[in-house]
Amino acid sequence: MTRQLRVVDGTDAQAVLEALRDALAGGPAVFPVAEEPTDAPATVPQRVAVVVQTSGSTGRPKRVALGADALLAGSAAAGSALGGAGRWLLALPAHYVAGINVLTRSIASDTQPVFMPPGRFDPFAFAVAADSMGPRTPDAPSRFTSLVPTQLARLLEQDELLDTLRDFDRILVGGQAMPPALLSLALESGLSVTRTYGSSETAGGCVYDGLPLAGVQLAITDGQIELGGPTIAEGYLGDPERTQASFFVRDGIRWYRTGDTGEVVDGVLRVTGRLDDLIKSGGVAVSLARVERVVRGIDGLADAVVVPAPSERWGTVPVVVSTVDADLAALRQAVADELGVASRPARVVVVAALPLLASGKPDRQALAEIAAAG
Repeated sequence: MTRQLRVVDGTDAQAVLEALRDALAGGPAVFPVAEEPTDAPATVPQRVAVVVQTSGSTGRPKRVALGADALLAGSAAAGSALGGAGRWLLALPAHYVAGINVLTRSIASDTQPVFMPPGRFDPFAFAVAADSMGPRTPDAPSRFTSLVPTQLARLLEQDELLDTLRDFDRILVGGQAMPPALLSLALESGLSVTRTYGSSETAGGCVYDGLPLAGVQLAITDGQIELGGPTIAEGYLGDPERTQASFFVRDGIRWYRTGDTGEVVDGVLRVTGRLDDLIKSGGVAVSLARVERVVRGIDGLADAVVVPAPSERWGTVPVVVSTVDADLAALRQAVADELGVASRPARVVVVAALPLLASGKPDRQALAEIAAAG
């Protein structure tokens, strides 16, 4: 059986909210997009309620097919972790899974989310949207929002916005690794911040501060993080080969191979990198994520991104791209001390601004091209 697929302008959050409400109730499935696709199918399998196109920051985009049960299970688990329902401020694009989650949670709790104006994120527009949520009174609903680290960093740059941020009962931060210095600053500033881990394939963040939400299963197999349970997607729309490679059933539970590497220490998940971010430099395996983690721990380099670049001598080398210059010798020493000499960055490339995807994540493909050209 199939159902109609409705393509919706992802920049119109209210339109996505209304279409999503219909889809969760059994109406046409919804495909929120930033640009009108030329190849969207007219129908999808009956179990599919929402199609989410990934950003394609490290490869060709994928269309993740999510069922209503997966989205609602994620909403219920998040509500339990957050202490109940509340009102949400949507600060992320409505065509990304984190934005869809904000809308789903609003539908599940029968509350109207507050929307920011479309376009590039502006800290002061965020404050205006937060103010429109009304005064903080004892009987007011809890106040939540979901951000990526870049957005949180921009908000924390404005001292006058701290009280606005402190008014949120919880600020979820995900989409990419959160620099330790940014987390420390947020906590020292009195913010209630929770780091989330997940993806479109898991109906968004399903691990909070390293702990799986209720019903979510976690396993490490050959170093790769696997997530299972009711929030897992149906697969990739129109791509059975990739679906088979990434999704499987074990002991009656549907699982997703994340492609991330990690470890569980004292019951807490720690993401260490990506299987596809491993490069061979001089014949030695180097994790770009681990190099980036060390580099971002150095003062002034919290926004730095580490990408691969070709090298005639070593094959491939790590390169640091940042908006500020840095002492390369000191960087190389810090990385060598932590990870070994093979992981040392070859150079630092300074850019006026990091190219970003609509979600606020660094555009690693564009950055790799900059590093290769430099």
